[in-house]
Amino acid sequence: MKRVFNYVWKYKLLVLVPSAAMLVSIIIDMFNPYLVKVIVDDIIKGGRTYLLTGVLLALVGITLSRAVLGYTKEYLYDVLSAKVNIDLKQDLFDHIQSLPFSYFDSMNTGELMSRINEDVENVWRTISFGLRLFVENTIYFVIATSILFYLNWKLAAVCVLIMVPIAYIAIKLEKKIGETYGKLSDQSVILNTAAQENIAGVRLVKAFAREKHEIMKFLSMNKENYKLNMEQNGLIGKYFPQIEFLTNISLVLMIAFGGMLVIWGEITIGTLVAFSGYINMLIWPMRMLGWLTNMLAQNGASAKRIFDIMDTKPDIKNNDNAVIPDEINGHIVFDNVSFRYNDQEILKNLNLNIKPGSTVAVMGTTGSGKTSIINLIGRYYDVSEGSITIDGIDIRDMDLTTLRNHMSIVPQDTFLFSDTISENIRVGNRKASMDEIIEACKNACAMEFIDELEDGFDTMIGERGIGLSGGQKQRLAIARALIRDASIMILDDATSALDMETEYELLRNLNNLHKNATTFIIAHRISAVKNADIILYVENGRIVEKGTHAELLSYRGRYYDIYCDQFKDFEDMESEVV
Repeated sequence: MKRVFNYVWKYKLLVLVPSAAMLVSIIIDMFNPYLVKVIVDDIIKGGRTYLLTGVLLALVGITLSRAVLGYTKEYLYDVLSAKVNIDLKQDLFDHIQSLPFSYFDSMNTGELMSRINEDVENVWRTISFGLRLFVENTIYFVIATSILFYLNWKLAAVCVLIMVPIAYIAIKLEKKIGETYGKLSDQSVILNTAAQENIAGVRLVKAFAREKHEIMKFLSMNKENYKLNMEQNGLIGKYFPQIEFLTNISLVLMIAFGGMLVIWGEITIGTLVAFSGYINMLIWPMRMLGWLTNMLAQNGASAKRIFDIMDTKPDIKNNDNAVIPDEINGHIVFDNVSFRYNDQEILKNLNLNIKPGSTVAVMGTTGSGKTSIINLIGRYYDVSEGSITIDGIDIRDMDLTTLRNHMSIVPQDTFLFSDTISENIRVGNRKASMDEIIEACKNACAMEFIDELEDGFDTMIGERGIGLSGGQKQRLAIARALIRDASIMILDDATSALDMETEYELLRNLNNLHKNATTFIIAHRISAVKNADIILYVENGRIVEKGTHAELLSYRGRYYDIYCDQFKDFEDMESEVV
């Protein structure tokens, strides 16, 4: 809670002004029972009717003042909670953006969405309602108790004594319901993740006729959620009636014992009536204690999960004195680089010296470590041993933003945002003009299908590019990379969904456009890599073959075997024609 209060205290004025309005409103409200006492003792019993007008005007004044102060209090507290909500969400989102790839490898989207939405909303509700009511009820309790003891300490002691077990019950409830809500929050994450994955993968579910299986799986999760909700409601049902019973008992004791004091002549009827008004100011906070306890327990569980994420330190970050080069030429050197992930060796003893403007092709079997090589260049992961330098600067000493601003990537998993085609391409360069976008699309061979769309560049793309073919998505991703005009370009299996003719034209365009860029091409087809300056064949995390297309064919090794396999049908067809 302390860290949540740090967010609240940033807006001191929005804390102090409504708090002052609340305090003044409570103090004014304390006069109501006393004025009722005056009406009973002085006006009705004492016959001092001339006081009636003044008392009634005072009651009206109190009502109007409390209305104005109440509006001020409610409005400013709502503004405060809204600002804290915005700050907390923004800080959480900003921190998530700073976390490395490795964090997201083990964290699912549903859980992060639950933290940003549900957990932050729980904190917002606590500040907006719970915090205000807690402070307000505490002030009411303290002032009303003081006045009760001033009026008659015996009657006050009897009424307040019954509040002790209520406080004990509330503390017990807070502990138990906090544990239950923690489980409920975790189950909510499971439900959100299941729903998110099934909605995103609905086409796959339908393609394999898995609707019934997924429905039953979700039903099982939902039953567990229902069970935990019933457990929480059971606790509320168990403890809330006890609190209600004890608060009502205090009222009964006040009437019974207070009536006896009136009979014995120790207090007046007006005092007893006023006592009734003040005791209600105690009963209301005690009745609210159970509800506030429930809300605070939810807030505690949610705040813990939020700050668990925010306390996760990114293991890849800038050094204190990070180097910011004026320009990057793209001279990349791997010096005895090894990379381990989750205690598994991915890359071992890689040594490369790649000159600026070179085109490097990487081939190899699935899982051989091809993508890991380019992930290390962008420092999405750090090397376990050795070093990678760009233009003589160790990338661990280079400013991360500068490094990545000089890189342009087409990832293996093509991702497009739910936005227009033009905005998706502008991800590569927010300042790009429409002419530059068109030029990039031409070079990416994307204009042929964009021109056929009714809305052209203003066509809205569905989630993750739904509605476009694999090849169309890849060409848009390549256009997004081309418009960046970076010193280092990486194409990770970026032409796998293209036909041979389109791939040939696209690669020819790339060779003409980016002669000064150091380019990495990861591919499985010989046609995509044969013109590269250097071709690497990776196997089990090691470079087992390295050379040009002609050199690797002359070695008659793994690259040669792939070449023969891919061009076998073509050679057979040639022999048939002859």
